Amino acid sequence: MKITRRTFGTYTIAAAITAALAACGSNSMDDSGNAAASGSGGGLTLLIASSGDAETAAYTTAVEAFTADTGIAVELQLATDLQQELAQGFAADSPADVFYLAPDYLASYADNGSLYAYGDQLSNVDDFYPSLVSSLTRDGVLYGAPKDFSTLALFINTAMWQAAGLTEADYPTDWDSLESVAAKLAASGTTPLTCSPEYARVGAFMAQAGGGLTNADGTEATADSEGSITGLTKVKTLLESGALVFSSDLGAGWGGEAFGSGLAAMAIEGNWLVGSLSADYPDIEYVAVELPAGPAGKGTMQFTNGYGIAEASVHKEDAVKLVEYLTSTEQQLAFAQAFGVMPSVSSAREQWEAENPTMTAFIAGADYAINVPTAAGAADVVADFNSQIATLSSADPKTILESVQTNLEAVIA
Repeated sequence: MKITRRTFGTYTIAAAITAALAACGSNSMDDSGNAAASGSGGGLTLLIASSGDAETAAYTTAVEAFTADTGIAVELQLATDLQQELAQGFAADSPADVFYLAPDYLASYADNGSLYAYGDQLSNVDDFYPSLVSSLTRDGVLYGAPKDFSTLALFINTAMWQAAGLTEADYPTDWDSLESVAAKLAASGTTPLTCSPEYARVGAFMAQAGGGLTNADGTEATADSEGSITGLTKVKTLLESGALVFSSDLGAGWGGEAFGSGLAAMAIEGNWLVGSLSADYPDIEYVAVELPAGPAGKGTMQFTNGYGIAEASVHKEDAVKLVEYLTSTEQQLAFAQAFGVMPSVSSAREQWEAENPTMTAFIAGADYAINVPTAAGAADVVADFNSQIATLSSADPKTILESVQTNLEAVIA
């Protein structure tokens, strides 16, 4: 299946949140062939937003193994409209017991009492990367276990790279070397760098300068901080010099499409692009390296989804057991092998890196990545910011970020 861009909380990313009523699009059936009601019967319902056959098959195998181990039946459901099904399930007091939960919607559903706060019951809670835990925490309460995650790295078209007279020794490690190789690529007639015009991409530069839209736990707006302004100003400088061209200005729908189509030699994108390149652009030869560091060091963006448990569930104890099983080291490595995700637990890192030596740049980002804001209403603020990023080459970064700061402060307050 073709993978399009992700913008997390982002996940338009990776799958938004899930939970469902069978009557609202579940693909599961009971033994008689009729749609089974969510949350009904003696077993658990698990509703997922599958990226394709590989993910569906992996979850089918996982829940069958869980049932064999525990005796707890699990009905796997496939959502067709994640947000709608989740909202309708909660409204009808009949959601799935366990479901994918995107950080974007955590605040809204936590605040209205729809989510069961089970984080303190997880035996493996200390194994999750802290930044992932933060993205699923509301007012100090962990509502969901991170199921996997993604980060951004720098994709390099090795054929274009070599044609410009560049070697592996030239892979950019900081902003200065990025501008240096961009000049050589431009001189060879190649667009140097591309990405989508959105915070979920250019925010990496803000992170590299010590900024971002919020502090680490999302409780304070930092959009107009010195680091944020420095980072966005660097993006404007790259745009003005031609070192960076937004994918939309290249006629592409997202940065991955621009890179796969050979419209730029480098792209700032997530590890989901690996699968897209394999499926849609198999002739492109590339490497992925960590994003160049800025004045504050390395920085990237991070995206995750979690497993939510419904407060309305009558199987909460079993639901927690299922989540622990799905987030175990062994099972996360199985999911990674099956459909290419990165495990959310640090105990799986060494083996994952050994099995995916060409993708280590992405998991390295777990040590310094920042999240997209997840406060209720933050998605609208980020959407407005994105519209301003699209015109950044003719705008003032400080003025833009001051307006974002005002909007974010209102949301967080």
